[in-house]
Amino acid sequence: MTTMAQLRKAALGLPEVEESTHSGMPAFSVRGKGFISITKERQVQLQLPQDAADKAVEDNPSGERLLRMGKPIGFRIPLEDINGKELNALVRQSWSSRAPKRLAASLADVDDGGVPAANDLPSGIGKPATRALLTAGITTLDEVAGWSKAELLALHGVGPKAVRILGEALEGRGTSFDG
Repeated sequence: MTTMAQLRKAALGLPEVEESTHSGMPAFSVRGKGFISITKERQVQLQLPQDAADKAVEDNPSGERLLRMGKPIGFRIPLEDINGKELNALVRQSWSSRAPKRLAASLADVDDGGVPAANDLPSGIGKPATRALLTAGITTLDEVAGWSKAELLALHGVGPKAVRILGEALEGRGTSFDG
């Protein structure tokens, strides 16, 4: 069973995602293109390529194809009927299908272990924390300073040790976390 908080964390952990509402319910977009919405019946609707939607329907009997004017555009499932790990993967696929190609490619590069040249994050934070920060679009300590400790800890892969090391690096520059 997945919660709205888990869905929100998965969606907002991706680069350039904004949360808004659609019909009074939460919706998520990347650069103005919607990729996830929630219905009043607590169903999550994910815009997905046809092959990904076909696999999601096959793997989740309580899910169904999402159609717009008779054309398949994704997958819909009650939020409580999908496990968190599977939903995270579908959120990532949905985001990738709607994000600009260059942005999606940069995230895929991070997933494959690539690190941007402009990165000045301390290596001591560890690979999971580095990957989480890069996935959230944070590549420099200046960008880290714009986040609070709580926001950083909410990113999957960033733990207390990474936040401590980042805090020490920020202090070394004469700055600190936001908030």
